[in-house]
Amino acid sequence: MFELNDKKAVVTGGGSGIGRAIATLFAERGACVHVVDLNEAASAGVVEEIRAQGGQALGHACDVSRQADVKALMERIGPIDILVNNAGIAHIGKADDTSEEDFDRVMAVNAKGVWLAMKYELKQMQKQSRGAIVNNASAVGVVGTGRGAASYAASKHAVVGLTKAAALENARLGIRVNVVAPAVIDTDMGAGFASDLKITMQEFGRVHPVGRVGTPDEVANAVLWLCSSDASFVTGHTLMIDGGMTAQ
Repeated sequence: MFELNDKKAVVTGGGSGIGRAIATLFAERGACVHVVDLNEAASAGVVEEIRAQGGQALGHACDVSRQADVKALMERIGPIDILVNNAGIAHIGKADDTSEEDFDRVMAVNAKGVWLAMKYELKQMQKQSRGAIVNNASAVGVVGTGRGAASYAASKHAVVGLTKAAALENARLGIRVNVVAPAVIDTDMGAGFASDLKITMQEFGRVHPVGRVGTPDEVANAVLWLCSSDASFVTGHTLMIDGGMTAQ
């Protein structure tokens, strides 16, 4: 099920964490994966891992917050079947103590970066009348948080809104656009959030009704389904991957 044979996919933020899990899973399912990351060495490492397992992958360094970089990258890669906008950064700070510089940087990467990648790949997908896009938001892109992540929550709410708008704009053009909204996942970013909040990952796990944090593979499996033909009637949807957090 959920095969991606002969598909060409781009995964931003693919050098680690959730992005790495998505890239390696896509390659296992037959896709040729373009692994994009700000950290060129991290991207190259994932490509090497995929090729060692017999998969197809190419690596690219790109700052998704820079229009010129994204435009050049997407033009170089050319037409694709799947785009996963996973690149993102975290920030801890309340609405009244976040600096303008920090707010702008979080929005530039997490929201503008998603928009830029969609902007240039949608043009290609529209020409071929097909394509699947999945954007990575967050559970705090759907609900608020009192834990001091105001700019992060704002950026992820923006991703959800961008996804819905793009889905409706392209619904009759053979292009599906969806968003996943994970809660706390066992990644370096998740551990960083826990450290900033001065709690352990085990304690973080208790805020989820299932009693634990999620894994990158659990997010990757959901993204795979949304990108596959098995989800052909799904667009504009926000898929919660949150261990029941937002059901409370």
